Amino acid sequence: MNKPVLTLAASAIFACSSLYSLNTYAMSSSTPAPSGYTETQHPIMLVQGILAFDSIAGVDYWYKISEKLESEGATVYTAHINAFNGSEARGEQLIAELDNIRAVDPSIQKFNLVAHSQGGLTSRYVMSVRPDLVASLTTMGSPHQGAPIADVLNNVFVEDSILGSAYEVMVGAAGSLIDALSGDGVGKGDARALTEEFTTAGAASFNATYPAGLPTTHCGEGPSSVTLNGHDINLYSWGGGDTFTNALDPLDYLFGSTGLLFAGASNDGITGSCSSHFGKVIRDDYKMNHGDLINQVLGLHTLFDTDPLSVYRTHANRLKTAGL
Repeated sequence: MNKPVLTLAASAIFACSSLYSLNTYAMSSSTPAPSGYTETQHPIMLVQGILAFDSIAGVDYWYKISEKLESEGATVYTAHINAFNGSEARGEQLIAELDNIRAVDPSIQKFNLVAHSQGGLTSRYVMSVRPDLVASLTTMGSPHQGAPIADVLNNVFVEDSILGSAYEVMVGAAGSLIDALSGDGVGKGDARALTEEFTTAGAASFNATYPAGLPTTHCGEGPSSVTLNGHDINLYSWGGGDTFTNALDPLDYLFGSTGLLFAGASNDGITGSCSSHFGKVIRDDYKMNHGDLINQVLGLHTLFDTDPLSVYRTHANRLKTAGL
């Protein structure tokens, strides 16, 4: 082979090698290694409120939240619990799931429970009866003191009445459908137990049984940690203080309506700001409604306050900094 041909071949090989190297670098640059910013010592378990699906038709209950946390190092699980049921029953389902995860991976001892709405009460039950499973509990928008909409529903759909029976059948069927679509397979729910639990009387009864972490004064702050059966558990909460945050979000019209039940008091459409207080209150006045707290619908939220994903990211780092 003459010299010009050798030179051309060498140039071609060099060019191909350079392009391969650049392509490899570009691919590696597009998927950077996790930064570790959200890498907590204990896994994060996301615990849903009512509806309680993990994912239906490709839409997650915790919209983009798991991905955000995992992208920077967190290990994240999502609970598989009834869409509609009382918190004690859902709590037993969650306990079984946590025990199963530990059985599969013995390196996991405890979890950081991060819970929305009714998930907060579900997790309070778990914390109270199985504190060995819980490193921390964070609630957001959880109606610890009850929710006005529950009193309305319980008074309209009175138990053992025709309307009440129809309500229980319809809500029960909806819950079973959601559980099936989500692939949860967790058994039959209980619509009446759910409704009664969040009435003023129902919340008071639940709180009397499971008081750990609650404020002792109206709209006060709870303890930043508790020790239950020898296990130290850090406690946090945050909540929203607005009902209508984005005109494109269909949930805003629902929460804008239900928020009227609070007669002007700060709320997220379901939970009063003061009712969301539990443990150390990070903030109770985010410009978020009950759906925004889980980045729904499809990430639509106000442009004039903190992005929900940033709130979760920052909190995961808070847990990491606390050694959790």
